[in-house]
Amino acid sequence: MAIFTVFLRAINVGGTGKLPMADLKTICHELGFEKVTTYIQSGNVVIEADQNPSEIKEKLETKLCKYLGKPIGVMVRTAAELEAILKNNPFNDKPPNRVIVILLDAMPSNPLENIKHQKDEIIAIGKREIYVHYGEGMGSSKLIIPAAKIGTGRNINTMSKMLDLATNMETQK
Repeated sequence: MAIFTVFLRAINVGGTGKLPMADLKTICHELGFEKVTTYIQSGNVVIEADQNPSEIKEKLETKLCKYLGKPIGVMVRTAAELEAILKNNPFNDKPPNRVIVILLDAMPSNPLENIKHQKDEIIAIGKREIYVHYGEGMGSSKLIIPAAKIGTGRNINTMSKMLDLATNMETQK
């Protein structure tokens, strides 16, 4: 059994994809995942499972599509991968609430292609993620990154909390 962090796309954001976290926990338990812990209301969950990340992703996407009636993107990372994402953050000197990590299943061949409305935002490419520092904050930004449509983003504060939850779960094994 291993610990995984799971991030759902477009859950409880802007009135779309309503999914109570209690229901997400139930769904995870029904799929056989253990030690299920959710964090805030935007589709973040830490689980213990004996499947690999692609099996976890497939199971969750299938079950969530049936539950919500539409496809929901699921990004799965091990605790070690999440730790590396945070360690490799090129914007460690910036406020963590203004740095977003966009998680992807795989990096597109040209992830920065067709970006629009970039002003003070700074973008950096990771292994399977895109880091964005929103200088004036995400709320006022008009930045469009087409590659982000196939992923999901979280700020560094959320990513750090998810790593803490995964690490604590790991030490309790």
